[in-house]
Amino acid sequence: MTQRSLDKTGIWVTTLCALHCLLLPVILPMLSLIGLSFIGEELLERTILSISLIVGFVALLVGMRKHLRFYPLLLLVAGGVIYWHKDSLGEIGEPAIILLGASLIVAAHWVNLKLTRRATTVLMPKATS
Repeated sequence: MTQRSLDKTGIWVTTLCALHCLLLPVILPMLSLIGLSFIGEELLERTILSISLIVGFVALLVGMRKHLRFYPLLLLVAGGVIYWHKDSLGEIGEPAIILLGASLIVAAHWVNLKLTRRATTVLMPKATS
């Protein structure tokens, strides 16, 4: 898998994780009726977030080797810590914490993509004819 596809995968996994957490209170009653109540388990949420962070670390470390910038990794860590503690403000604050954490993780991937593209462009100038 390339760094670019890892970043895109990280963005998708994080977005799906955020949607899962935000929509869960609405769909949980229906899930138990059709035997899918496991989707509401805390373990599943933590597993999805952990996968998102692992993909993020790999993508950002590969990107850092190209663009030599550290701050995308800081965005990822900050987003992960915030997201992991989504319950800290109770049910009312949870959606805001989820959106903030997920936004920081997605921003880390987006910045990594932009920095990598810029570094690759600078290292490989256009051929003149």
